[in-house]
Amino acid sequence: MSTTTATQTAHEQFAFKPGSSVELRPLGHREPNALVEVTNEESGMSKKNMFKIVASGGTFFFAGSNDGSLGALTPYILRTYNVGTEWVALIYAATFLGWVLVAATNSHTTRYFEMRTILTFGAVLQLGAHLLRFWTPPFGLYVVTFFLQAVGMACNETHANTFVASIKGAHRWLGFIHAMYALGSLVSPFIATSISASGNGRWPLFYVYLVGIGALNTVAVFTAFRGSSNIDTTSLLTGDVEEEASSRNKTASRDIIEALKLPSVYLLSLFYFFMLGVGITAGGWVVEYLVSARNGHLPDVGYVTSGLWGGMFLGRILLAEPTYRFGERKMTMVYCFMILALQLIFWLVPNLVSSAIAICLLGFFFGPFFATGMSVGTKLFDKRIQPTALGFVFVAAQAGGALFPALVGVIASRVGVKVMQPILVGLIVAMGIAWALVPKAPKRDK
Repeated sequence: MSTTTATQTAHEQFAFKPGSSVELRPLGHREPNALVEVTNEESGMSKKNMFKIVASGGTFFFAGSNDGSLGALTPYILRTYNVGTEWVALIYAATFLGWVLVAATNSHTTRYFEMRTILTFGAVLQLGAHLLRFWTPPFGLYVVTFFLQAVGMACNETHANTFVASIKGAHRWLGFIHAMYALGSLVSPFIATSISASGNGRWPLFYVYLVGIGALNTVAVFTAFRGSSNIDTTSLLTGDVEEEASSRNKTASRDIIEALKLPSVYLLSLFYFFMLGVGITAGGWVVEYLVSARNGHLPDVGYVTSGLWGGMFLGRILLAEPTYRFGERKMTMVYCFMILALQLIFWLVPNLVSSAIAICLLGFFFGPFFATGMSVGTKLFDKRIQPTALGFVFVAAQAGGALFPALVGVIASRVGVKVMQPILVGLIVAMGIAWALVPKAPKRDK
């Protein structure tokens, strides 16, 4: 096929506007010399892209519904399985291992599968994990489901982030999808606590709700990302002709090495390591802390977790634009100071009402962090290695989200869950320092 013929075919198939660019690249299993458009229209807000953004938001809502429920369910898990707080560390460890698996294979899978396939696989895997939970399985199997769920979530979140980051005005849409995560985390503790408070060990029935959400999520991503014109993670990888499988593997390995050579990958990962450590530790242990250290009544304080995630939801909606307008680096540092002050109030003022208010406001200023970090990352990393680089960043985040809550559980088994407070203070300080070390990103128009 000549270059002229290929270009004409692309214009006929994708209805390119004059002046739009065409890129020849390998797509693994697609037809030889297949063309994928990389146009200004791709980054615009077409109806198809809007549908994909909504589906991506649904994926994050599903993930948030899972993560947000764990804090409210932890007291019931401990009592149903008759295990100590240190055993909860296995849940966080299983989650971390799932993310590690995806990070190690992500660069290769993008050479063989389209975004639709990866997203659908992730959605189905999460759905299967929740199907294994609602009948009160043995504790060992219950832990394994968190590994399966994490693999599915990692597939979904990494690639949905990559797609949304390619859209014009990405800071707004990243704020939206991450707000949907917070919304899921806000809603799920209410549902989990309501079901669990009814007694008779009914808390596993909460996962029937997640089965329903998971089924809708599977249908949404399968439908929204169908067709060859979607921007998937493979669209970010360039080439001249279709490569053989061995060549694709070499290219994937080269991208991994290239990403690991970038200091910005490690510095942004460090920020996410501490940042998710703060969020998951606070969300995972606040209810048990209020019950054990502040003598709260379990059915009542179970809703406090929703205050944290509710504040996070509002923060991601309301603070996305000011953060972008006034400078992502400066505003994020301001939020770090605000969070530190609120955490000290939560720790030093032994009152249930003030604790609930402080944790809600903490979530509000914590809200923009994840999307802001993704926005900065897409400007720090070349598009060709973005899926690989962001995959490592996600793993670092999950490492913090697994390590520090697990550490709280292990230490709490010996000295009590009150140890959560000084650990949170240290994590917030470390998070602020890590953000100051992240390199300045070039402006979007460059």
